[in-house]
Amino acid sequence: MQVFIDADGCPVVRLAADICSKHGIPVTLVCDTSHSFSNINAEVITVDKGADSADMKLVNLISCGDIVITQDYGLAAMCLARNGICISQDGLIYDSSNINSLLFSRHVAKKIRRSGGKLKGPHKRTADDDKEFSQKFEGLIENIKYRKKVKYEH
Repeated sequence: MQVFIDADGCPVVRLAADICSKHGIPVTLVCDTSHSFSNINAEVITVDKGADSADMKLVNLISCGDIVITQDYGLAAMCLARNGICISQDGLIYDSSNINSLLFSRHVAKKIRRSGGKLKGPHKRTADDDKEFSQKFEGLIENIKYRKKVKYEH
């Protein structure tokens, strides 16, 4: 298992890297040239700027069972198709039960914006948001470790 972070604009990069370090899980950050990361215990892959260039790189790097941290529903859908495990910066686990409705809501929001409509943006991130993400991410890691342990004990 490895963790990949869609690091373009992700507010939990350091938090996720610290959690992974605690569990001995390797982390790879994928970002474009407009972002820079230092003093983080992770491999950093930087790609040229371009529409979805970091997303395409990340999708091509993951393997079955890898965890991807992203807020991009489209990227999450592609990673799920490659049997990745996806979680948002808010701790939402993307899966087959919610990804289609999330993609549809993104589509509707885009249509509204194209027609001149305004939508409310995301709320300001708080310490409680980071705590929620940490709990959900730690729980996801523990769940995966437990499933592997049970699988090999039988």
